[in-house]
Amino acid sequence: MDSRLSARALTSLLGGWRTREPAYEALADAIRLLLLDNRIAPNTALPAERELAVALGLSRTTVTASYRSLRDTGHIESLRGSGSVTQALGSPASARTTVSDPDAIDLQQASPAAWPGLAGVMAEVAGTASSLLARPGYDVVGSPALREAIARRYTEAGVPTEPAEVMITNGAQSAIHLLASVLVGRGDRVLIESPTYPHAAEAFRRAGARLVGVPVTTDDGWDLDRAEQAFSRVLPTLAYLMPDFQNPTGRTMSAHERATIADAAMRAGTIVIVDDTTSDLDIDRPVAPGPFGVELGEVVRIGSVGKTVWGGMRVGWIRARADLIRRLTAARFAHELGTPEWEQAVVATLLPRMPEIVAQRAQQLREGRDAAVDALARQLPAWRVPHAHGGVSLWVELDAPLSGALVMAVRDEGVLLSAGPRFSVDGGYERNLRIPFTATPADLRRAIDALARVWPRVQGSAAPALMDRFDAVV
Repeated sequence: MDSRLSARALTSLLGGWRTREPAYEALADAIRLLLLDNRIAPNTALPAERELAVALGLSRTTVTASYRSLRDTGHIESLRGSGSVTQALGSPASARTTVSDPDAIDLQQASPAAWPGLAGVMAEVAGTASSLLARPGYDVVGSPALREAIARRYTEAGVPTEPAEVMITNGAQSAIHLLASVLVGRGDRVLIESPTYPHAAEAFRRAGARLVGVPVTTDDGWDLDRAEQAFSRVLPTLAYLMPDFQNPTGRTMSAHERATIADAAMRAGTIVIVDDTTSDLDIDRPVAPGPFGVELGEVVRIGSVGKTVWGGMRVGWIRARADLIRRLTAARFAHELGTPEWEQAVVATLLPRMPEIVAQRAQQLREGRDAAVDALARQLPAWRVPHAHGGVSLWVELDAPLSGALVMAVRDEGVLLSAGPRFSVDGGYERNLRIPFTATPADLRRAIDALARVWPRVQGSAAPALMDRFDAVV
């Protein structure tokens, strides 16, 4: 057994779970969803039935029935002396919620298929393999050629950069973890958008940060009043922002939003981490604002080729002041020894072709977005679908707060999605569902057909009084 989850911690993770009857199955499904999202790890001891019943205000009989349901589907196992312990997914008993069918549509990963020209570039780089094999095979800072190419791209975009201000990482997530470990101390405040990229929030929490959420909506963008108050009152150590095609809302900061937030960060002495991983995914944005925070001294930028080229090409980077790059280099050995030179050579060859790659991606994403929007309008007209000018997903508003129940139900149809609360910093978003449009139009239509089939059943199982109560507090 790796860890034990307290009743208080589980209650916080569950959020507004009780939106349908019977209550015991709603609770069981909410715990299943936490397991599917990896928010509860395998081999974690759940709270005792009596303890959880008190924390949730339920009868012990209800919690006992929930745990029995979880045992029946292979999600937990009861061990004498250890209580109820979560299991690794994929066992035969849990197959109904861990879809491995090759026909399943996985929309949990918002990444498109590889750029069509990637295989050719790999073959081209393979021709130089002998020179690569003469080297160690990895580099803790990054190959000079790739760092120079990335520095040149930033300079051309209006952010003057030297190669010494660039570090190559194993993808953007590796960059976030490294930055969190170096820049965050236990108890430090980190300002973060809500909803947000969940793995970034997890990285900062693991480093000991206390997260301060600033709302972002598809209609109104960033809540500037809340942002200014948070910067001035909390004085966060870090702020993690995605100004271009924010994940999951798809919003882009206006010039006014950029200036207001940059000014507030400067006055608070906050280091801003700008996640640029989606910034190139422009479909039809009317105006492309300039890069965020050029006037700030303490802006750290993260990029990668995961969304533009291929998610399997695990190459990202950090652009920061040279003194911070040196600190990150010294700290990196505790995490990993560097980035493989083969992948770096491929990316260095790809970067001059980025305009071609971005144009192909824009066309692909446009087709997926338009197919999803059209299917949602026809099949689920009561849902509210924003217009996304780029990025990877639609942040859809449902006509009932049943995102978690819907995600569980549609898994039985072979469609894998992440519920709205997965992207929350401090609870809520049961009325939202992230629908990535990175899949093919055909798969997106199939997925939305499945959502339309199960939605009436999910609504029919909801408890109206409980939904009204939940709506009042979200």
